[in-house]
Amino acid sequence: MKKLILSVFTSLLLFSPAFAANIDVLPTMMSKTNVQDRVWVGTFQLVWNDFMDKIAFNQIKFPAGTPVIVNELNRQDFTEEDISDKCYYKYLGNIKKNTKKVIAKAIKRKFNETSDILDQLDLTPSKQRFIVYAMLKKDFKFTVPFDKLGLDSFRDLQAEYFGISKDSRKELDDGVEVLFYDSPSDFAVKLETEGEDEVYLYKTSTTKTFNYIYDDMLKKQEAYQGSKKFGEEDELKVPNLNFFEEKIFEEICGNRVKGTNLVIDQAMETVKFNMDNTGVELKSEAAMIAKMTALLPPEESRYFYFNDTFVVFLKEKYKTKPYFALRVHDISKFQ
Repeated sequence: MKKLILSVFTSLLLFSPAFAANIDVLPTMMSKTNVQDRVWVGTFQLVWNDFMDKIAFNQIKFPAGTPVIVNELNRQDFTEEDISDKCYYKYLGNIKKNTKKVIAKAIKRKFNETSDILDQLDLTPSKQRFIVYAMLKKDFKFTVPFDKLGLDSFRDLQAEYFGISKDSRKELDDGVEVLFYDSPSDFAVKLETEGEDEVYLYKTSTTKTFNYIYDDMLKKQEAYQGSKKFGEEDELKVPNLNFFEEKIFEEICGNRVKGTNLVIDQAMETVKFNMDNTGVELKSEAAMIAKMTALLPPEESRYFYFNDTFVVFLKEKYKTKPYFALRVHDISKFQ
């Protein structure tokens, strides 16, 4: 069988906290960015969905203009239906004296985790202030631990790898499914896990959005006619990945929700990710803080007084052009 050297490319490669500042945390899979290294987790979308459905009771718009990311979030392309309820925790309500303690106890009880985000939130108690919070947690193992392959090059850096070499144990082959192999720079595989999770790795240099890349991968998988079995001559090399990133969504903060007296004070997300030869660990938190401002002033009366020069057009219904136009300047000529 023709030798396939599967050196998996991934834009999430990080090996020290110094790299963290160069990873962009995106609010949706369709979000665009000029940053090469980017990550998306559905956590902030879960928070946004609850804010939209249970606090604002409408799609979110801003009076001075709605950013693209807000319109993307309003589409709710990721919901609770897309992930098991055992893998996330949510909280929504007025901020009270014990709010922080309630959330901290809940995530400790459900995930045995502590928060990376609560200390950064303004949790001043008030009936006029709201918090929407979520934690998404995943921890799973590959069916069989892959081999540690040691250091090798990744672009112009050295990276620690895991995977399968020709000398690896045979049972490792069953942990990999080839989705397609169109060339050494265009291929994808799926790594099997002990549970319900699947890990897809797609080597591609495209900078398009995540939703485009995912759909593109599935199309190539469907069209591929070659063997999808990981063969005896095939090799797999995947870099270890380990990072923590935090994002404050500045475009959202400080804006009033149109048609309401709600102002978004804080909107942020954190992502902690680790993948090595044994499996994957993921922890992500997101939160929004909103407050009720003073009641909006009543709209000012508008006076549609045609008491100076104006124009009249007459047009038939369903026609595109008027058949009559009149400009009135000297009213004495018309009365």
